[in-house]
Amino acid sequence: MQATSVGSTVRGRFAPTPSGRMHLGNVFSALMAWLSVRSVGGTLVLRIEDLDPRAQRREVAELLMRDLEWLGLTWDEGPFFQSERTAIYRAAVDKLASQGLTYPCFCTRAELHAASAPHASDGTYLYQGTCRNLSAEEVSRRAAVRPPATRLKVPPASDPAGTITWTDLAFGPQTEVLAQECGDFLVRRSDGVFAYQLAVVVDDCLMGVNQVVRGSDLLGSSARQTYLARLLGYEPPTFGHVPLLVAPDGRRLSKRDRDLDLGGLREAGLSSSGIIGALASTAGLVPAGTVATPEELIPAFSWQKLADRIASKGEDIVVADGFLAEGSS
Repeated sequence: MQATSVGSTVRGRFAPTPSGRMHLGNVFSALMAWLSVRSVGGTLVLRIEDLDPRAQRREVAELLMRDLEWLGLTWDEGPFFQSERTAIYRAAVDKLASQGLTYPCFCTRAELHAASAPHASDGTYLYQGTCRNLSAEEVSRRAAVRPPATRLKVPPASDPAGTITWTDLAFGPQTEVLAQECGDFLVRRSDGVFAYQLAVVVDDCLMGVNQVVRGSDLLGSSARQTYLARLLGYEPPTFGHVPLLVAPDGRRLSKRDRDLDLGGLREAGLSSSGIIGALASTAGLVPAGTVATPEELIPAFSWQKLADRIASKGEDIVVADGFLAEGSS
């Protein structure tokens, strides 16, 4: 596998999962990714993350793309569908296995949850290494009962290779000790589906993506993805994490709850420029009440403005009642 050579050009991506209609939080992340790339004359890649069989819904993916176009969030390359790239992910797992970096894991979800409380904002459980040193005989015996997942070994906390440092575009300097924050993590699930952490690393590197912009709930994934990229011989991208949108009661917006999704907003008669302008003002890029297309917002974008917004208000943005009332029609 060979990564695309892109020189110093910024290449970003938007990588939605077609599990339902986009909500305002998804649109906010997409807008920030789009502005970050366009503000420096870069290239934007659209990737549909449909590895999970439950997300392999082309009609939803098509609707998602139409919504992006309606909002003015166009892309330069793609769409690329992860469900069509499984051979590439398999080769990456085989490469890691050939270096003795992986092992089969038979732990059930219930066992993992019982052993450790969620450790990170993305729901990561600190894996205790239960299956790391199973004998060949024990692996064979357990495999006859249920198929294993595949885990990637991380260095012990005392090994400097397991301490990952990076600077986030919005949240600043970050440090994570993998053994203390997540432990050995999955690269393939027990049902054979390749794990998110593996697939996005392989895709970003092979597609030449060197800037990843996404919600702050995935900030903790950056260390794992950086570590995995280096093991596979790739240069990790720069990360920029943006605030999450939350309902007035503190719930994060969810496709499952259909909170402020594009379907409902469009049916209510809200304009694309009203939605875009309201999200930009929430990020601190423009004054409240601004109505604007993404193109018109390019001069207003800066990571410093977003960092200042986070420093003053926190990493969550409350979507109050009437959030889009001003300038949304």
